[in-house]
Amino acid sequence: MRSKFFSIILFAVFFAAIISPAVSANNAPKKSLSYRQAELNYINGVESDNAGLRLSSTLFLGEMKSDEAVIPLMKVLKSCDDEACRIAAALSLTKIGDSRGIYAVKKAAIFDESPRVRDLCWKFYMSTVKEGAVRF
Repeated sequence: MRSKFFSIILFAVFFAAIISPAVSANNAPKKSLSYRQAELNYINGVESDNAGLRLSSTLFLGEMKSDEAVIPLMKVLKSCDDEACRIAAALSLTKIGDSRGIYAVKKAAIFDESPRVRDLCWKFYMSTVKEGAVRF
């Protein structure tokens, strides 16, 4: 009885291992639930009053290349009082590569009140531009 049960379990695991790649290959890639939850937590962290949490959340969203984070990061780039946070938002928007975010980084390179932020935003923006695409 025990060996039959073990054989059935082993067969089920083997069958699932064979079938699951074929099923996932036919479907569009989906983000896992834990990835989505982390993404939402980081987006909430961007709006935090805690400067360290806000900064780290901003950077993690860029590392994740989160499309969902483009608008919140643009808000940080435009209105955060902390220079480091605005720089992190510009870097993350550049890493994500969404055209809206790249445009916001370009505008920050021109209009931000801080020379340091303007300079770094310009460098981030220029890293996304194809050679010869910008005329002076």
